[in-house]
Amino acid sequence: MGTSIGAAKFKEQCLALLDRLPPEGIIITKHGKKLARLIPYREGNGELLDSLRGKIRIDGDIMSTGIDWESTGSKIR
Repeated sequence: MGTSIGAAKFKEQCLALLDRLPPEGIIITKHGKKLARLIPYREGNGELLDSLRGKIRIDGDIMSTGIDWESTGSKIR
């Protein structure tokens, strides 16, 4: 998945790498171990929400736990 680059090299080339960041991002490594993944920022989640339209159905009150309960009526002083 994507390109990997060592942390020291990333530090040297950070601004240039940001200018040409691939859609899948880059993996930053340190001593051969994966440390982080840098991915492009995408504005909004419109595509995700649109892809779910008509596929989700809400039954009942989404603000309720579905459990009936009564207060004991005790007063706090």
